[in-house]
Amino acid sequence: MRSPPGEVGALAAARPVSARYLAPLRWLGAAVETSRPRQWPKNLLVFAAPLAGATLGRDDGFAYALAAAAAFVAASAAVYFVNDVVAAGLAVGLMIGEPRLSVVIGVYLALSALYTVALKHIAVVELAFVASGFVLRAIGGAIATRVPPSGWFLLVCSLGALMVAIAKRYTELTMLHGDAARHRPVMRWYSGPMLRLGQRAVACAMIMAYLLWAHTEHDPWMRAWRLASALALAAALVRFDRLTARAGGKPVEDLIARDPLMISCELAWLVIFAVGLYR
Repeated sequence: MRSPPGEVGALAAARPVSARYLAPLRWLGAAVETSRPRQWPKNLLVFAAPLAGATLGRDDGFAYALAAAAAFVAASAAVYFVNDVVAAGLAVGLMIGEPRLSVVIGVYLALSALYTVALKHIAVVELAFVASGFVLRAIGGAIATRVPPSGWFLLVCSLGALMVAIAKRYTELTMLHGDAARHRPVMRWYSGPMLRLGQRAVACAMIMAYLLWAHTEHDPWMRAWRLASALALAAALVRFDRLTARAGGKPVEDLIARDPLMISCELAWLVIFAVGLYR
């Protein structure tokens, strides 16, 4: 027996709605499970001192104790999340038969912890750390694919990452002005002219390193195309320099990935470089 047309339509409309609500509920359930709810009761130890002293202390002491318990639940959940993600990240290298990848990820995690504790407050050093994150990713990709990175590659990659890190600080400084140091205390050691000079000096060094790398290629065909690709790279760096000068509050990532002229320069570099790989 067929259902009335109206009933069929109602059922069809109901299914997407229920599915739409079930997905977030499943996600929430997985998040709660990861936070180890069985461990939550131990946070009731926040009531130990009041119980031992037979007093809740300050006015509304019970509410404050509950707030402390909730804070420890959140903090412990954060630790569980981080531990699970860190274990997964380290395990990938072993899963693909490349333990060196796990070492690189371990170094990245150690540097991240140092950055959180101390490095983010040290001028210039914190820029080197931000740049190292990009370089470690490149090294990780090289290890995963078993393509040994050359010294020139690492040098060019490092200089490019450092240039982007300096540009990030410059855009923050120009966007926040006097509030920059409150947003990021290390900013009190930087000035606009100093960051601009640093960005341009590193960009010039990057181009020089790229040209030297291209010149070391023994195959004349590949060497010619690599040298030609340096023109497109230089055009991209000039465009990036102009964009950071008038960022207008846009993050550096948007300057690289959303400006049409910048994208054109990047694609030109990619095409010229790729042509050199094939005869």
